[in-house]
Amino acid sequence: MRNLIRKHPVITLVVLLVLGLLVWGFWPQAVLVEVATVKRAPLTVTIEEEGRTRVLDRYVISAPVDGVACRIQLDVGDPVEKGQLLLGITPLASQVLDPRSRAQAQAQVASAESALRAAREQASVASAAAQLAASELERLQPLMDKGLISRDAFDKAVTQKKTTMAAKRSADFSVDVSRYDLEAARSVLDYATDASRTPAEKVPVRSPINGKVLKILRECEGPVRTGDPLLEVGDPSVLEVEVDVLSSDAVKIKPGMKVLFERWGGEQPLEGVVRTIEPVGFTKISALGVEEQRVLVICDFITPSEQWHRLGDGYRVEARFVIWQENNVLQVPASSLFRYNTGWAVFVMANGRAHRHEVRVGQRNGLVAQVLDGVREGDVVINHPSSDVEDDRWVTER
Repeated sequence: MRNLIRKHPVITLVVLLVLGLLVWGFWPQAVLVEVATVKRAPLTVTIEEEGRTRVLDRYVISAPVDGVACRIQLDVGDPVEKGQLLLGITPLASQVLDPRSRAQAQAQVASAESALRAAREQASVASAAAQLAASELERLQPLMDKGLISRDAFDKAVTQKKTTMAAKRSADFSVDVSRYDLEAARSVLDYATDASRTPAEKVPVRSPINGKVLKILRECEGPVRTGDPLLEVGDPSVLEVEVDVLSSDAVKIKPGMKVLFERWGGEQPLEGVVRTIEPVGFTKISALGVEEQRVLVICDFITPSEQWHRLGDGYRVEARFVIWQENNVLQVPASSLFRYNTGWAVFVMANGRAHRHEVRVGQRNGLVAQVLDGVREGDVVINHPSSDVEDDRWVTER
């Protein structure tokens, strides 16, 4: 062997180098890992969703009658007072008559005039009959007093007078009816042709509250129907927040629960409280195109209004509901946990080796998790363990 080394030193050196590289290559290498320390710290479990503000009492002003609404002189944000005139509605103008309708209207006027003349003639006949009956009764009265005529003849004269007087009054009423029918027939022609008549009185539309104009649904002048919405008013100083959350999260939220409103535009988060969880859900398509069942949660501000007076109706906020909170909780990063058997486990780094510890997990908020059993404060756990990390495997901190 010594002779071989002396004769071929280069070959021997190369063989030894190859053997050394093979041993080094197959020797177990330490896995580079990221580590974190088990510690005690405050832990808060929250549900975060996007919400928007809305006016608590919103009033939609609608048209009370059919007509033509005048142009609204208000702008969004203008203050209004209770009872203030917002706009007026003019009754609809009469329709323009086509030739056929005009001829019919003229014929109705002529018919009404003839009916009035006939009623007057009938009234004249009834008046003459009444005068005759009255004269006859006056002539028979002295005779009746002297007993020269029978009682039956006198009673017939009295009855005849009453009958003729009633007929006269009925004829007079018929004259009045015919006169009104004539006026109605003439009005169809008059209002269809005379544009110089005095405009009809406008129906006023007033504000029901003290507040501001939130939305103008119809700004220009034009015809409206009864019930058509015209504008919305409300008091923007009285706001609430509606937050749509997943139905699976809504069952965890209770009335009276604390909620924080962040990223609303101010420096400090605003505090609120859950007032109600609506009992009816709705379907919403997420940004990924997935159908989700969501529920509206209504919240009230408890922060003084001086701090959020710049918020208005429909402003965006991010709501964070506090589900659970403790100040001294043993916790590990949630990324250090992995499934093992039927529970959870972590790798604890000690003496350069990874040791698998089964743990019992409590509350989690997505970033950290509460550990009830399995590790102690100060232990170093491997964060984001890869498939190369195994129990009792050499590891080194990255």
